[in-house]
Amino acid sequence: MIDVYLFSGFLGSGKTSMLTDVIRQLKEKGLKPAIIMNEFGQLNFDSQAVEEDIPLKEMLEGCICCSGSEKTEAQIQSLLANEQFDVLIIETTGAAHPVEALDAVYSPLFAERLNIKGIVTVADSKLWLDRNRLTPQVRSLFLEQIRHAHLLLANKMDLLSEAEQSKVVFEIQSINSNAFILQTTNGRVPLNLLEKLQSTISGKNDGIQPAKIGVHLHLTSRLVEFKESFTQEQFEEWIRTLPSSVYRMKGYVPIEGMKNPMLFQYAYGLVQWLPEYVKMEPKMVIIGENLNQINLIGEI
Repeated sequence: MIDVYLFSGFLGSGKTSMLTDVIRQLKEKGLKPAIIMNEFGQLNFDSQAVEEDIPLKEMLEGCICCSGSEKTEAQIQSLLANEQFDVLIIETTGAAHPVEALDAVYSPLFAERLNIKGIVTVADSKLWLDRNRLTPQVRSLFLEQIRHAHLLLANKMDLLSEAEQSKVVFEIQSINSNAFILQTTNGRVPLNLLEKLQSTISGKNDGIQPAKIGVHLHLTSRLVEFKESFTQEQFEEWIRTLPSSVYRMKGYVPIEGMKNPMLFQYAYGLVQWLPEYVKMEPKMVIIGENLNQINLIGEI
């Protein structure tokens, strides 16, 4: 299995500085990284920081968390099929919502091959103090990127006074009390701190494979393998029992009367079914909070 880190944070927060330093540490340890870089615009400014010997996939003019979701899956599949590497790092655009970016990465097509180690968010400490000047939409995204992180870098601390530094850490901790907060300059994070993020749990239990991300962290995922078929009505009736803390579901659901499992997607209460013309493995990924407290279909 390959460890996967998702780097999140606003444009200019210090993600690329963190990326280049983490690449250096990985190579010094004898580990080969692969990179997927998501940028807006037609020019790949950030990707110029990645050395030529490192497998790199780029997504320009699109967000990893919306129309780029399928492209991200294709990029990961291409890397898995054609490259040898030990660690996958995905640097998202600053406009990516962490849950949706994770959804794009955690496909049922290759979920069993990846260890989603966690979301590392770089927060611009100076911008945090000035966040009230942001538009409500941008400020909300800033807060969401912080709330769902498994590791938080309070970056650009060298630009603040000691009182301001304390204020930033206290306020960010009030948004996300589960994540470790590291005060940084130039986005430098020790590799061993990244490696301590809890890996995906493997092993099967009655056809259900828990895949929690992080230790005692709210944002988790769960890989479900289906052993029986359902009607669409039965499946959607089960969906209506789910709490609002289930954000995303996608995968291939075996439906009675259908030759192949159907492609199923769920996002914030909206359901989509599509016929699948290739026989895919009947499995589904669920992303949300407190997933160990929900009953899976067949358990209720």
